[in-house]
Amino acid sequence: MNKLTTIVISLFIVVSAYASEPIIKETAKPIELTKATFLEKVFDYEKNPDTWKYNGDKPAIVDFYATWCGPCRVTSPILKDLAAEYGGEVYIYKIDVDKEPELARMFGVRSIPTFLFIPMDEQPQMGMGALPKKSFKEVIDTFLLKESKKSSL
Repeated sequence: MNKLTTIVISLFIVVSAYASEPIIKETAKPIELTKATFLEKVFDYEKNPDTWKYNGDKPAIVDFYATWCGPCRVTSPILKDLAAEYGGEVYIYKIDVDKEPELARMFGVRSIPTFLFIPMDEQPQMGMGALPKKSFKEVIDTFLLKESKKSSL
């Protein structure tokens, strides 16, 4: 009887410990794009060569990068953090220019990292160079999500 009580108490302690631990939340991560997925999720320039028409359901940032690029490696963890922070509001896409040179040419990417900032109902804007997290957040909040306009209404 004493052995059974010890087992039950031990089991109770283990179950209680697991129950009190917070559930690990699955966070959004940057999404690697190929030409095919870019045409589907972002912009089908083959069907609409003259008119920008964003295919997404929320604003996006597209990171044109290369694995060998030092500044790209600096911005990569920043974009990962932003994808987790803004996952429900903004897509973070990544395009390896070595694997997808046609996409890089399509947007005139000559230096990396280069970023395409895509709001919902406006023309996209390009940015170049390794930006600090603060700058990304400012672009997301004021250009992609328009929080400054919402708060001033």
